[in-house]
Amino acid sequence: MFDINLALHIAAPEALLAVGSMILLMLGAYGGEKLGRVVSLLAVALLIGAAGVAANAPLGMVFNGAFVSDPMSVYAKVAIYLASALAVVLGDGWTRRNGIARFEYPVLIVLAAVGMGMMASAGDLIALYVGVELQSLALYVLAAFHRDNARASEAGLKYFVLGSLSSGLILYGASLIYGFTGSMRFDEIAVVAAGGAETGLIFGLVFLICGLAFKVSAAPFHMWTPDVYEGAPTPVVAFFATAPKFAAMVLFARAMSEGFGGAHDQWAQVLVIISLISFAVGAFGGLAQRDIQRLLAYSSIANIGYALLAITAGTQAGLQALLLFMTFYMIDTVGFFALLMALSRGGRPIRRIADLAGLRKDKPVTTIAITVLSLSVLGMPPFAGFWGKFYVFGAALQAGYWIVAALGLVASVVAAFYYLRIIKVMWFDAPPEGEGAVDPSPRDAQWVGWAAAAFSFPLVLIALTWLEPLARNAATSFGAG
Repeated sequence: MFDINLALHIAAPEALLAVGSMILLMLGAYGGEKLGRVVSLLAVALLIGAAGVAANAPLGMVFNGAFVSDPMSVYAKVAIYLASALAVVLGDGWTRRNGIARFEYPVLIVLAAVGMGMMASAGDLIALYVGVELQSLALYVLAAFHRDNARASEAGLKYFVLGSLSSGLILYGASLIYGFTGSMRFDEIAVVAAGGAETGLIFGLVFLICGLAFKVSAAPFHMWTPDVYEGAPTPVVAFFATAPKFAAMVLFARAMSEGFGGAHDQWAQVLVIISLISFAVGAFGGLAQRDIQRLLAYSSIANIGYALLAITAGTQAGLQALLLFMTFYMIDTVGFFALLMALSRGGRPIRRIADLAGLRKDKPVTTIAITVLSLSVLGMPPFAGFWGKFYVFGAALQAGYWIVAALGLVASVVAAFYYLRIIKVMWFDAPPEGEGAVDPSPRDAQWVGWAAAAFSFPLVLIALTWLEPLARNAATSFGAG
């Protein structure tokens, strides 16, 4: 018998955010822009509250298996909601400084967080699609939020068109899977797949993988990423690169492991190919970039390849590696973008690598922070990014994918060039001629960036003592809601 009380308790974080977003929307609509700061503060409190509720909500499976709450979804939701709260903080300050502050910004992030929570807890194909689209619709609007900027409008349009294509792929794949299994639920699909996957089911699985690969910007489905990263507002890009990627990767892992665990050999081949292409595109594509945000786009493509390698392992160690890798990547990325938002010369944002020349003279602490984050993202020990890749490569080796792991290591060495170039420009190049000193940095972005760098090293060594057991428990109890 359906227990609505239990269902609402298990889905309490999403219910809280859904109701809260509607209240914030009404508050902004009736109060106007004079209540914009209040809406932002309430949105931050709402997201932090949702993270607390998620951490204490009961585990289980409700809505006829469509919604699953297990330790992995709880881990993901806490990280996603806290990252979303940071995105509101960074975006509120940035939009006010650029004169485009609107109360809709925090509301859209809260709505996207509802979709991301659905993605982390999706137990069937319908919940998967609802979560993906709820998140995506909010992100399309955020990409074009700076509506008077032609590049932002172009970014929003490209993201919408290609996002719609990926939605079509997901729907077509889901329809094939349903047609050949007779069920939408992952656990029931797994029974059919374990008995021998038919050709039609494999085709549906491939379409589903391609659609999800679009969402996480894995190569060769990455064509929207560099243009959107370059054109969208910087705080929006910081959000794109963190929480939605985390949610999509957890959804990816759940769909593959829970729905098609018995067909691991089939889908693992596809993910290996996508991972290898992502390594190559991310590493070599970034070498030619001069715009920092485009560079970070190619970096994200390569890093998604490592995350997909963790899923490819198909083991508990792979799931644990995925959670740790995405956690560290998310912290490094939000810190990098926060420091990018904090830098400008003469009121003009610093966007090109060459503009960082001589930064050590004007902003020595920020220079150190960017150096730490750069070394972390490229995987230099003992920074946070090293530990993320350490767990990923370890899981891949245990599963027998040592050749793929070796190629991933080679890609890391290639990608190290463009991070080391950033470090070299900051520390050793002379400031651009005719340019003044770097402007005073806004405190919100500066402190977020400094905190992220401090976590990357040395705080990560302390954080690992409790993050590693949490990730291991989430992986061990995966699907046991």
